[in-house]
Amino acid sequence: MTLDMPDALLSKGPAVAVPARLPALPEFELSGKHCYLIGIGGCGMSGLARMLSSRGAHVSGSDKEHSPATADLQAEGVAVGFDQHAGRLPEACDLVIASAAIRPDHPEMLAAVSRGVPVMNYAEALGRCMIGRTGVAIAGTHGKSTTVAMLGHALIQSGIDPTVIVGATTGHLARPGGPPTGFRLGARAIPEGPRAGEPGVLVAEACEFNRSFHNLFPRLAAITSVEADHLDIYGTLDAVVESFREFARRIPPASEGGKLLIAHDNAHRREVTAGLECEVHTIGFPPHADWQVTYDPRRRQVGLLHKAQPHAGWTIDVPGQHMAFNSAVAAVIAGWLGAPMDRVARALSTFHGVDRRMQMVGEKRVAGLSPSDRNAPPVRVYDDYGHHPTEIEVTLRALREFERPEQHKPWGGGRLICVFQPHQHSRTRFLLEEFAQAFGDADVVIVPHIYFVRDSEIEKTKVSAADLVDRLRKRGKQAMHLYPFDAIVEQLQNICRPGDLLVVMGAGFAAAGRPAGASFLACGLLPVVLTALAFTLASAALVLGATRAR
Repeated sequence: MTLDMPDALLSKGPAVAVPARLPALPEFELSGKHCYLIGIGGCGMSGLARMLSSRGAHVSGSDKEHSPATADLQAEGVAVGFDQHAGRLPEACDLVIASAAIRPDHPEMLAAVSRGVPVMNYAEALGRCMIGRTGVAIAGTHGKSTTVAMLGHALIQSGIDPTVIVGATTGHLARPGGPPTGFRLGARAIPEGPRAGEPGVLVAEACEFNRSFHNLFPRLAAITSVEADHLDIYGTLDAVVESFREFARRIPPASEGGKLLIAHDNAHRREVTAGLECEVHTIGFPPHADWQVTYDPRRRQVGLLHKAQPHAGWTIDVPGQHMAFNSAVAAVIAGWLGAPMDRVARALSTFHGVDRRMQMVGEKRVAGLSPSDRNAPPVRVYDDYGHHPTEIEVTLRALREFERPEQHKPWGGGRLICVFQPHQHSRTRFLLEEFAQAFGDADVVIVPHIYFVRDSEIEKTKVSAADLVDRLRKRGKQAMHLYPFDAIVEQLQNICRPGDLLVVMGAGFAAAGRPAGASFLACGLLPVVLTALAFTLASAALVLGATRAR
């Protein structure tokens, strides 16, 4: 539900130049206006709230529950309410912005319509914020959050002073001594380098869900991959490809500085880039890509070549070929923005990751061993957001390659144990065979109930976690369906051995925000930090009594 904004909310200045195929819109000038954000506690929405405040808007909002994000906003003077059912908007309200999770029948949305208050969704507001800035959008089925965070870190360390908004948290965007965050406010103009004085850089994820990235106005963009996903929205892979093509058409022509960096493989680049007016570059591991990436997994050394000539090199702290690729995408875009490549390379070498993306959360020595086994290796615990078959496959492969758990088999362990919660029944049903193939590097797979979100009750009856377990067993995997989470904890206590690697994956765990149950504490194990951020951090770490890593 979107209403046209009245002229009073728009800048009276000249329209910003955009390609003729897109409407010429003025800058998003909200100085002195009252903006109310529904779902203000989300990573993107909380960042948007700060961006609007920096532009002079009076920002307030609501969320369904208290969180560190809402507490931070309140500490900064933003009024946040938690009674959304009442459907009450502030008396002074010029614009309502709703997160992607808010339905049209939400009480506060209905109140906005009843009062005639203009409504935007998050993607529309983010897109309007790009107008008048040097907008950079990172799109792709996978890798968006990590690539945006890497790019943001590289630009910060290179003196470009970007504004960055990402759908995850990372310490690299935090204030000195502050907690991890998904937002950083940068300069209104690029402060140094060959593009000094140009409009300030705004880097953001370009999410394809519900075609929301069609609302963005990037000058530079990257597409890291294009695969079948969100088929509850798109229906077919062809529709997904067409949606990415439409996103790419939003980049201005090369004559206006428009550039697209697209993966050489696995991005349907010919279909996506056909007829584009912007400058197009390809990137990937094949030597005939415009930008070739090389990766040595043992040393975690990344190389970048341009037109077959060496361009830069760095090491990465987070392992995996996919992480090497993400870092290379960030390096190329940073160079386009005027960042010196030596500073970019140094920054990427100091990038330590994004929360819930191959995040090492702790380790624990298995209790009850004999004195002769006191040197036995611990169980190491990782947390990951992966919820698509490709993400699962590359993450498990990278962790096995990096951790090499099999070297600990003499101690009785040495296995990769994965707890994976499928996210959405429709995604699980559409990609069931792909999910069954994705766990090749896991020795044991534990699957709780599918996380129910967005789908209909009818869809919920069409597939279950047991269907995935059956297919895994047919492939020779030791797989089991366990629920509730306490049962998973108990099972892990029984099966984890010295040298095992435990990886807990899924988007649903984090979205659920479940605190660890009291039964977890009854195990007599030392807990890691007990938070409501995710089952993965709260339960997996508690299960093993992991001590905080690093």
